[in-house]
Amino acid sequence: MSLKPSKPDSTSHSLPRDNHARGNRLSESTVSPNSVTDPFSSPLTKNDDKKSGSLITVLIAVGANVLIAIAKTFGAFTTGSASMIAEAAHSWADAGNGTLLLVAEKKSVKPADKSHPLGYGKESYVWSMIAAFGVFMAGSIVSIYTGITEWNAAETETNYTIGFIILAVAFVLEGFSLMQAYLQSKKQGEVLNISAVGYVIDTSNPTLRGVFFEDLAAVIGLVIAAAAMGMHAYTGAPFWDALGSIIVGILLGAVAIFLISRNRDFLVGYKVSERMHCYVLGKLIDHPDIDSVSYLHLEWVGPKKIFMVAAVDFAGNPEEETLAHKLEAIENQFRASDLFQEAILTLSVPNAEILRLPDNENS
Repeated sequence: MSLKPSKPDSTSHSLPRDNHARGNRLSESTVSPNSVTDPFSSPLTKNDDKKSGSLITVLIAVGANVLIAIAKTFGAFTTGSASMIAEAAHSWADAGNGTLLLVAEKKSVKPADKSHPLGYGKESYVWSMIAAFGVFMAGSIVSIYTGITEWNAAETETNYTIGFIILAVAFVLEGFSLMQAYLQSKKQGEVLNISAVGYVIDTSNPTLRGVFFEDLAAVIGLVIAAAAMGMHAYTGAPFWDALGSIIVGILLGAVAIFLISRNRDFLVGYKVSERMHCYVLGKLIDHPDIDSVSYLHLEWVGPKKIFMVAAVDFAGNPEEETLAHKLEAIENQFRASDLFQEAILTLSVPNAEILRLPDNENS
C-alpha cells in the first residue's frame, strides 16, 4: 500500500472499447516479473513502435513551420504586406512552439524517483503552457501591433504575386501537418467513440492538442492573410492588409488563451472522464478478491498516466497478513498497466456507501 515509483512508459494509451469491464478480470496470474498481460490495453494502445504518434506529429509540424517561416519572411520583405509580416511571425511562433513541445515530450517521460514518486508527466503541461504563453502571445502581439501601425499607411502600388505563391505553398504544408494531427486524433477518438476534435480538447496529451490547434490556426490564418492581401490589391486601400494582420493576431491570442487554460486544468489536478471512471470502477468490482468499492479517485498526472486511490472491501474475512498481500498484488496489477502511473488501495471503513456502476454499464 505504499507509494512506489512506477516504471514510466512514453507510449500513449487510450481507453479500450470494453466499457462494461465484464469478462476481463484482473487476476494475480496476470502479473509476473518478466511478462505482463495488460488488461487495460486495446489493439490501438499496443507499443508496436516506440515513437509515439504525437512525437511524429510534432516533428512533422516543426519541420513544416521552419520552412514556411523562412518563406514567409522572404515574402514579407519582398511585398511589405502587413498580413504577410503577421503570417511570418505566426510561423516563427509555431516553430518555437513545436520546439518547446519536443522538450515537453522528452521531459515528461523521465523515470519516477524519490523526489517525484508520481513521475514527471506534468512537465509536459508546464512546457506546453510556456509555449502557449510565450510563443503564441508573442506572435499575437507582433501581428496586432503591425496591423495597428500599418492601418493608416499611404496607398501604394502592390504586387503580391510572390506573397500569394508563398501562402499557397504554406497552405499545402500546413494542411498536411493538420491532417496528420487530425488522423491521429480520429484514431484515438474512435476508441472512445468521440469525434477527433472532442478528443483533442479532452485528451491528457498536450503535445497533440498544441500541434492540432497550432495547425488549425495556421490554416485559418493563411486564408485570412490571402483575403486581406487580395482586398488590398483589388481596392488599393492598405487598411485591408492591416485588418488581416490584426485578425491573425486575435486568432493567435485566442488559441494561446485556450491552450493556457487547458494546461492549467491538468497542472492543478484534472479528473478523468466519467467513461474512464466507470471503466476502472468496473475493473475493481469485477476483481475476484474484491467484494465492493467505496471510494475511487482517478487523476491525470501526465499524458495517458493516471494516479489511482481506491478504498475496497474484500470478500470473506482474510487475516491481516493475507489482506496486505492481496492489496499489494492488486496494486501491482494496476501498476503493470501503461495507463497507470501509480495505484494505491486501502480498506473501506465499515458501513461505507458502496460505489455502483450506472445501469447502462451493467447491461
